[in-house]
Amino acid sequence: MNIELAAAQLEALGNPTRLQVYRVLVRAGHNGLPVAQVQERLGIPASTLSHHLQRLIRNGLVSQERQATTLICRAVYPAMDALLGFLADECCIDEGCSAGSEKAA
Repeated sequence: MNIELAAAQLEALGNPTRLQVYRVLVRAGHNGLPVAQVQERLGIPASTLSHHLQRLIRNGLVSQERQATTLICRAVYPAMDALLGFLADECCIDEGCSAGSEKAA
């Protein structure tokens, strides 16, 4: 993952409402939820939800699919996994250098 994409995704999730929307969709699983159910669970106006969903979609964290007259929203799990991996993959990687010098002291 490149740092620009990671920064854009983290910025999108940095808004409390978008983070709530995203968490609702992650909890919903692979089947996702109709927009109306997301709105009902969060108690926010449709126009506000639409704005936040578009930001999450634009950054690759959420997808939408139309089924007849219903819009189904889903978390994009590979994007979530990539972002989490980007944050955690090199965790403590430089510690080996400092750990050796601490033992010598």
